[in-house]
Amino acid sequence: MIWLPMFLSTGLSGQNRMRRKDSAKRTKPGFYSKALDEADKLELEEARGIEGIDEEIAILRVKLRELIMAKPERFDLQLKVATAIARLVTTRYSITKEQKKSLREAVTRVLTEIAIPLGIKTLIK
Repeated sequence: MIWLPMFLSTGLSGQNRMRRKDSAKRTKPGFYSKALDEADKLELEEARGIEGIDEEIAILRVKLRELIMAKPERFDLQLKVATAIARLVTTRYSITKEQKKSLREAVTRVLTEIAIPLGIKTLIK
């Protein structure tokens, strides 16, 4: 059977982002808890403790490979999974304009205060 996450058909939105660990401590049952058996509920609690999206990216890559091998003619599904992976990777490595500016300033500072006095020639823009 081919596994395909539901969000691939609806796209990723801000509501699908990972929640912080603090939200895992809530005592109220979740919206989907009635649809889960006890084993699934335990796995859900474990999943709530995970930060970041590296595992999701990895599992989607595995599932994309399985999809390509099992259904090579279903290019539409392959494209949806690949698009989801691309979005997750973009989200994983995205930084804000302010973070880019701070990083640029830090690198410039290192170059001007350390590298240039040591005689290392660079181009600073």
